[in-house]
Parts: sequence; structure tokens; C-alpha cells
Amino acid sequence: MSQDIKDTVLQMGAQAVEAARGLSKLSSDEKNRILLAMADGLVAATEPIVAANTKDISAGEAKGLSRAMLDRLRLDSDRIAAIADSIRQVANLPDPVGETLDEWTQPNGIAIRKMRVPIGVIGIIFESRPNVTSDAAVLCFKSGNATILRGGSEAIHSNCAIAAALQDSGKAAGLPDHAIQLIPFTDRESVQHLAEMDQHLDLIIPRGGKGLIETVVSMARMPVIKHYDGICHTYVHHDADLQMAVDITVDAKTQKPSVCNALETLLVHRDIAPTFLPKAAEALRAAGVELRVDEATLEILSGETDDLVRAQPEDWDAEYLDLILAVKVVNDMAEAIDHIHVHSSQHSDCIVTPDQAAAEEFMASVDSAAVFWNVSTRFSDGEEFGFGAEIGISTDKLHARGPMALPELCSYKYLVVGDGQTKTVKT
Repeated sequence: MSQDIKDTVLQMGAQAVEAARGLSKLSSDEKNRILLAMADGLVAATEPIVAANTKDISAGEAKGLSRAMLDRLRLDSDRIAAIADSIRQVANLPDPVGETLDEWTQPNGIAIRKMRVPIGVIGIIFESRPNVTSDAAVLCFKSGNATILRGGSEAIHSNCAIAAALQDSGKAAGLPDHAIQLIPFTDRESVQHLAEMDQHLDLIIPRGGKGLIETVVSMARMPVIKHYDGICHTYVHHDADLQMAVDITVDAKTQKPSVCNALETLLVHRDIAPTFLPKAAEALRAAGVELRVDEATLEILSGETDDLVRAQPEDWDAEYLDLILAVKVVNDMAEAIDHIHVHSSQHSDCIVTPDQAAAEEFMASVDSAAVFWNVSTRFSDGEEFGFGAEIGISTDKLHARGPMALPELCSYKYLVVGDGQTKTVKT
């Protein structure tokens, strides 16, 4: 392993700790002014950012990246303007730092206040999309955290150009030195050094495929917030409105199939299956969806379509991220809940029913970060929840779960005020 890479990452960690102290002193107005300057600076740097991105696109084409991957990687003036707009949106969000979460006075007169504070230094490891460089940096900055970013090799030139634009324009407006840093190496060992740097790093967030996340988790010496798979379910209860159930299913699967909150498994109550499944299959097939079905679904749809695929055991645990949907008929809601408990990734799951009691039982029983009633799982998103921008969606339970916005990038501390109280009893 290269000593130069290790020394550089360690130096960045020490610098980030110092920057975090400076960030904690900034007022909300100061932070917002810096964010707006960053947005303007990003737009002003459009030409060098696009030039850097062209290098990444050329390298990606030479490596044989898919069209979808190249599109995720590509930047132009419109996309850079959109990234700048998202920075301005973050500037308009409420500042969570300093918020009083609770306060009370003990019988002995000690006043206690629980206050939201920054976490400190956050490391973020991500793949492919260069806009994450900006999104992650500005969300951490708004919540008072110093950031060390490590992007994927596919977007190294784009990431460096974006980080430089944020650093230069932010510094001119009062951004503390080293508050936003980007590791310039694409060597995998830089990930290990970052994950082992618990003397400087308070939290690490991997954003990417399951392989990346598992690697980071296996190495990290500090807390990790992650989301593994997005194996999302929709259960159609026996009394569901057919058209509503079809609309929710089609939207959750097809509106954007490559994202983590897209539907992957459809569960249908046996009583409604003969009526619902042909209608749903027709709509899904019209949208280009391949169905992988259990035996009961196969029997119901055998006269409707001849392009069904029999589901294999691994299909119930698959995050397809594509126009593929697993379909299963269940005897009742209890069986649907049991299936979800076994196969869900605890991301987002939905029930379609007009029955409030059934819905409440389902929502209480399904242990996922977000549980929906008559709503597409595609709404499992920070912006859709009204949080504004998000850093990602956590399938962990501590300390953040579900869409992670500014408050989830904070911790808290207790401020305790007295007038001379001591534990020693005076005689």
C-alpha cells in the first residue's frame, strides 16, 4: 500500500477536524450566503466542469460503460445549472443546528436542554454520478459538518472540477479551509484508509452498489449509515380498488425502475387475484415489464399471455432495478407480512386497501423504514416527504432511518445549567 496515499488521507482527516471547529461557529445566515456563492461559482465554472466531464465520458466509452451509466455520468450546462439550483434549495432549508429538541428543569433546580449539533467530520464514498459531489458536500456543510469525499474512478475529473468550484467560490464567501475535501486518488486503498481513520472521522456513508457498501462496512472503524438493497413490496388486499391497485403497481415499477424505491415484488390476495392480475398484467406488459410469477399467478394468467417467466427462489430476494417484477399470490395478509419479513430489505413496502384496520395492522407489523398505505413506494424520498434534499435512504435503524435529510446529519448534546448544585451533601 502506498504510504503517500495513506499520509494524504490522514492529513485530510486532521484538516477536516480543524475545519469542523470553524464550521460550528458559522451562523445560519453565513452558511446560506456561502451556499449561494457556491451555486453561483458552480455555474461560473461550467466550461471547465464540462471539459473535465468530457474526459470522463471518453474514458467511460473506451471502457464500454452502458448507455445508462454514461447518461448518469454526463454533465452539460443544463445539468450543472440544475445542480446549482439544488444548492440554492439547500440554502433555503431550515438550519437544524442549534435547534432545541427538549428542555426541562430537575427538582434540584438544574436546567437541562437537549440541542441539535453537527456530527463533526463525515466521509462519503460514492460511485458514478458526479452531482453527488455537490449534493453531499452542501448538505454536510449546511448541517455544520466537514466532509471528505471519495468518488468513483469513472467520474474523477468531473468530481475534481466540481469540488474545486465549490471550494474556491465558497472560500471567497467565508468557507473555512478544508471544510470540503475530495480525495484525488481512485486507488481502492484510499477507501480503506478513510474507513480506518476513526481518529478523525465520526461517520462514514457509502453510496453505491452492494459490493461497495459491504466493503466499507467490513473495514470501517466508525459508525456507517448505509442502505443495502431496495427490495420493495406492494401487497394488494382482497378489498382493494382494482384501478387504484393497478395504478400504484405500474407507477411503483415503471416510473423509474432503476432506483432503490422502485417496486420489485407484487403480492396479491388470493380472493382478488383472478380479477386483478389480468388487469395488472396487461398494464405492466404495455409498459414493457417482464413478469416472474409463482405457480398460482401462472395458472391465472396462462390464457392471458404466453411470455411469463416462472419465478425462482432467488427472485423473491432480487433488486432488479429494471423492468422486471416478481409476482406472488398469498392466502391472506398474514402470509404477505410473513413474506415481507423474510424477503424485504426494510426499505419501503405498501398495502393497497380501503380497510383502515387492515392497513393499520399491516403498517404496524411490517418493519421497514417507510410503510405506505395506498401510495406508490416511489414517494419514499426526502423531497417527497418535504425534507428538501437528502443524502440518501438508510435501511439501518440507528441513528438514521429512511430518507436522510439535514437533521439526520446531526447529533445532539445536553446543555446543563445550575447555580452551584453539587452531589456532595453538605452537613
